[in-house]
Amino acid sequence: MNDQPPRVVVITGASQGIGASLVPAYRKLGYAVLGTSRTITPSDDPMFATVQGVKVPSALASLTEGGLAAVTKSLATEYGATGIRVNAVSPGVIKTVTHAPETYDDLGTLHPIGRMVETSDVVSAIMYLESAPFVTGEFMHVDGGQSAGH
Repeated sequence: MNDQPPRVVVITGASQGIGASLVPAYRKLGYAVLGTSRTITPSDDPMFATVQGVKVPSALASLTEGGLAAVTKSLATEYGATGIRVNAVSPGVIKTVTHAPETYDDLGTLHPIGRMVETSDVVSAIMYLESAPFVTGEFMHVDGGQSAGH
């Protein structure tokens, strides 16, 4: 019997899009999940707690991509010795309710790969980071090459 408490992940925006796709991925890894969203509903899963209405702190929400990359690296070096890893993922234009389906083809041309980012692409990148215990301070672009200068 394992007496260790489960690892816990906090997922903001857990009611739709990337956040909603991350919940089952983390549960599959055995994490307890705290999901927040203004519109989230309670879960029957005892290892998935939900909190309605929590927002991302404004200090984080206001960071530019360069600022977030710097904070990621800074926190990674500050907390690395404690076993806490800090990474960030930056998706390109993603297929979510933010964009109308009739715009998907045109928006896909913004990426050298020729399609929009799927939520599963972002989840795969995050799950890679979870499986790579020696990776910290990484700012990973999941944008089909858009950040490479297309």
